[in-house]
Amino acid sequence: MIRATEDQEFYELTSPTLLPKASGFLWNEKMMIHMNCRGYAVAQFMQPEPAKYSHAPNLEAKTFMQPEQPYYAHHPGRFVFVKDEESGEIFSAPYEPVRVPADSYTFAAGKSSIHWKVECHGVRVEMSLRLTKDEPMELWRVKVTNLSSAARRLSVYPYFTVGYMSWMNQSGEYNADLQAIICSSITPYQKYKDYYTIKNFADKTYLLAERKPAAWEVNHEAFEGEGGIMRPSALASEELAGGDARYETPVCALQYRVRLAPGEAEDYRFIFGPAHDEQEIEAIRSRMFGPSGTEGADGFALAETEYDAYVREGRGCIEIATPDPGLDNFVNHWLPRQMYYHGQTNRLSTDPQTRNYLQDNMGMSYIKPQTARNSFLVALAQQKASGAMPDGIILHPDAELKYINQVPHTDHCVWLPVCLSTYLDETGDYALLDEKVPFADDEREASVYEHIDLAMRWLIGDRDERGLNYINQGDWCDPMNMVGYKGKGVSGWLTIATAYAFKVWADICQASGRESAAREYRLEAERTNEAANVHFWDGEWYARGITDDNVRFGIRTDTEGRIFVNPQGWSLLSGAADAEKQAKLIRAVEEQLESPYGVEKLAPSFTAMREDVGRVTQKHPGSAENGAVYNHAAAFYIYALYAVGEADNAYRLLRKMLPGPSMEDIVQRGQLPVFIPNYYRGAYRQFPRTAGRSSHLFNTGTVPWVYRCLIDGLFGVQGTAEGIRIQPQLPSGWNEARLKREFRGAVLQIEIRREPGATETEVYVDGALAPDGLIRDVRPKAEYRVQVVIPAARKEIL
Repeated sequence: MIRATEDQEFYELTSPTLLPKASGFLWNEKMMIHMNCRGYAVAQFMQPEPAKYSHAPNLEAKTFMQPEQPYYAHHPGRFVFVKDEESGEIFSAPYEPVRVPADSYTFAAGKSSIHWKVECHGVRVEMSLRLTKDEPMELWRVKVTNLSSAARRLSVYPYFTVGYMSWMNQSGEYNADLQAIICSSITPYQKYKDYYTIKNFADKTYLLAERKPAAWEVNHEAFEGEGGIMRPSALASEELAGGDARYETPVCALQYRVRLAPGEAEDYRFIFGPAHDEQEIEAIRSRMFGPSGTEGADGFALAETEYDAYVREGRGCIEIATPDPGLDNFVNHWLPRQMYYHGQTNRLSTDPQTRNYLQDNMGMSYIKPQTARNSFLVALAQQKASGAMPDGIILHPDAELKYINQVPHTDHCVWLPVCLSTYLDETGDYALLDEKVPFADDEREASVYEHIDLAMRWLIGDRDERGLNYINQGDWCDPMNMVGYKGKGVSGWLTIATAYAFKVWADICQASGRESAAREYRLEAERTNEAANVHFWDGEWYARGITDDNVRFGIRTDTEGRIFVNPQGWSLLSGAADAEKQAKLIRAVEEQLESPYGVEKLAPSFTAMREDVGRVTQKHPGSAENGAVYNHAAAFYIYALYAVGEADNAYRLLRKMLPGPSMEDIVQRGQLPVFIPNYYRGAYRQFPRTAGRSSHLFNTGTVPWVYRCLIDGLFGVQGTAEGIRIQPQLPSGWNEARLKREFRGAVLQIEIRREPGATETEVYVDGALAPDGLIRDVRPKAEYRVQVVIPAARKEIL
């Protein structure tokens, strides 16, 4: 039913109904498309803001990839109808919209392509999707094969939805010269000045065919007729009617009539995407298919090859072999791919949230360190001279802060040292601290060190008389927007996270020779932790905050939202929790927040609005921030467990982030293990039937933290200013593991094994013992053989 291919390039699903929302995604610098196994699609491109070129028919544009929403419900998709012209039998590939059960079905989500192979009524349809490296266009191949022993007369109908694009104008027609259906819209505007912004937008959607079709239909209503999408009336005719759309909902439907001998096949290629005008489409045709649609200048195949190479640039810096093959597959192939998508495209946003931008580039430190370096400089150049960081980072001259970035949050400064530390660990590039960077509101320049120092001092200043950090209208939790909007509410998590930021910054100061500053920030971390323990410790765990009206919440007496995971995990990182508190809060998390699908963000989930907390309490219990297994928060907690040596607890929860390995678990989550979603449904104790369902949203700050858990925790191959320290924390059930670690241009082949009688970890480099497990002065282009001996796992005495 579900399997990884032998070459680890694809995950395959052999049923369209077992996991009906199973999906894969592809992207480039200009677009992204999310395809599910049944043929439904959600896509967007940049011009420069995110825009659509294919909607659900009769629907207005919606926010891109709403988590868990049935985006397929009104069939925005890419389908192929097949009709036997003798019997009249019809089926569709990949499965929708006719839904005829296939004799054989395979959906394959790959790294740089998505494939389907469907056999039905003696006919095989193979479909594949790729993108180009840097243009907003979908590259489709369709192959139809006669599997039966008799000759067949078939009609093949590629069907691509366009939908309702604009209330100002919508139309479509077939252009015979281009062998393309071209649909037009005009981006709506009210202010005349906006016209000069949008006049160059790509307001046309085209389906470009390499081969001339026998017929076509552009009118969506005429195509469906009385039969609807499951049995379109237009397919009853010998040929499509060749209709157009004139202020009517358009669609791209083509017809090819073929005669196939037994075993014979026909191949088709199509390009689907947005364009500004017909001249642009004509240029695309010439470049991709040759001037007359011949194979002579095969730009199509070249673009596929270039795209494959582009995706492969996102390699991770570790390759593992462990007793857990599912983890190996994900870490070696899918996790770095997802991390690369985030960092390379900035989630296809022109104003990514500051925390997202910094954390995504924390991940890029492992893949493309130079990109991360440049991004940290871009972010710091938008800092105010006060030290305050903006809520979003502007990445395009025409961009502006939108939506959530117009709501003041108070956590952005925390992420500067936290994320920069990973870059420094990977590269040892402490010279970055001396780079000069301007301010957003001041003509003077200051060093990176001075910028981050100002950010830390801003955090010190943005506190109440108790030494607790204000929350304003949100911290990391965006919808916690009513705790402090009156200017008095404070955040338990942010106060504790600030202490951790001080500790991290102190370490960076120490490593860069700034001893006095290091001492100062360590002292400030102690003071902050002390304040957190006085005002937030509730006896068993830490409170989430204190409202404008001086009410603590996230405490034992709360019936809903009694415990939140973030203050607990970050208290392990900051050092606020001593050994006794650590034991208590870890037990509380395990008893109240852990579920079969991971750690829930809070529990019990809110079931009604709590006006002194905010809109997080209005979300459905167990969804998103209201008690889901919100993987970003779970990753923080897992990282913290590794920081205090809780190796078994950390691995158990880390593994729960991935669907499987049991089929029952995969089916409940409804997702292939090719990405970590933003969340799985929570409220396990309140609503167990729906718990575990994937949000299918792959935009998430989780992935760089999972990579940090692997590098700094599980395998313990973390960089330092001097080199790399080897300190693995294997779960007790593992006796060995191997990995290849790429680090500062060198390659380390590392073998880890347990040995009876070993009392401490010992690291041997090319046969020589490395004191403290530290390999100093790693040489670029060198290869090291590293043997790591760790003590045998302790057996519990019953």
